[in-house]
Amino acid sequence: MKRIWLTGASSGIGAALAEELLSAGHRLALSARSVEPLHALAERYGEQVLVVPGDLTDAKQVHTIGQHIEQAWGALDCVILNAGTCEYVEVSQFEAAMIERVVSANLFSASRCIEVALPLLRKGQRPHLVGVGSSVTYLPLPRSEAYGASKAALRYLLQSLRVDLAGEGIDVSLVSPGFVDTPLTQKNDFPMPMRWPVQRAARYIAERLDKRPHEIAFPTPFIAVLKLLGSLPSRLQLAIGRRLARNEETP
Repeated sequence: MKRIWLTGASSGIGAALAEELLSAGHRLALSARSVEPLHALAERYGEQVLVVPGDLTDAKQVHTIGQHIEQAWGALDCVILNAGTCEYVEVSQFEAAMIERVVSANLFSASRCIEVALPLLRKGQRPHLVGVGSSVTYLPLPRSEAYGASKAALRYLLQSLRVDLAGEGIDVSLVSPGFVDTPLTQKNDFPMPMRWPVQRAARYIAERLDKRPHEIAFPTPFIAVLKLLGSLPSRLQLAIGRRLARNEETP
């Protein structure tokens, strides 16, 4: 039974993953800004759940969460950094503040969590650091400048940490989902090929965590296509991107 800190646990992949891990008997410290879903899980699973809500873009709140976890458990065996957001750029009205918001939510918040989590992981059993990125990092896509940049940076951060933490026995895994049916993706106004139900995505992740792979990417055919396209010369990638952008503008 592991002691796991899961962020972004109130909806989407985070909420479904919490269900999977709690059903497997693990203890979960659950973070999100929305408190009600976390308390609902606490009511169902009792002492398995430690509710530690907060805004992860606020360093003080993140440190308070870390203190609560340390007081309750003393250590962590796994951290799953799932919290994040998505906004799409309209290049005709490019807004630097949007880039800042998305990078803050997806990269800086993860970094703050890592800062407080590492001392707790160092005291845990077979410590494991997990970050939820995105398959968008394989290929530049229209309107994805803010989201893609934040997730590409998160990918590099985790891959570098994997190298630096290996000597301490802390494994690092990156989760790279394709399209998953969540409240966030339901706002998308474009086709989402091979979209998975959120329960399927959560189960897929949960079943692979114990193997501690460097990356958990799905769906496999979708990832293969993105990687293939991402290996093409940049002029061909540009042509594909322009075609996708034109398709998005078609009624």
